[in-house]
Amino acid sequence: MSIYLETAKELRASQNPLYNCGQAVVLPFAEEAGLTREAAAAVCANFGGGLRRGASCGAITGGLVALGLFGVDDSNAISAYYRALRGSHDGLLDCADLLRRNKELGGEKTAHCDAMVYECVQLVEQLLRERGKIQ
Repeated sequence: MSIYLETAKELRASQNPLYNCGQAVVLPFAEEAGLTREAAAAVCANFGGGLRRGASCGAITGGLVALGLFGVDDSNAISAYYRALRGSHDGLLDCADLLRRNKELGGEKTAHCDAMVYECVQLVEQLLRERGKIQ
């Protein structure tokens, strides 16, 4: 298991403080990108619950932030990120839609959100490695 995924799992398991989906995706990469954990947590404070509105999934949004911290903002990388996520979630990217679909399938909310975090961390790590941004 990678250090990034391991860190994300530790963050999601934390009860004090609680970390939302976006924070749990960004924080594993933050310090390596030159951002303190505290600053990264503050930047992503409103990402939980689909930006607090059931909109774009906080984990997905956190992944975009993490990529941006390393200067990965080209359309090919971002398209690959979205394509992978759409492919594994029936084309859904919004929190409300993802949670509704998960519920229809009999899934539990926390397990679903944790899985989204871990998937996004792994995708970010893959894209960063492919572009030589991390070892």
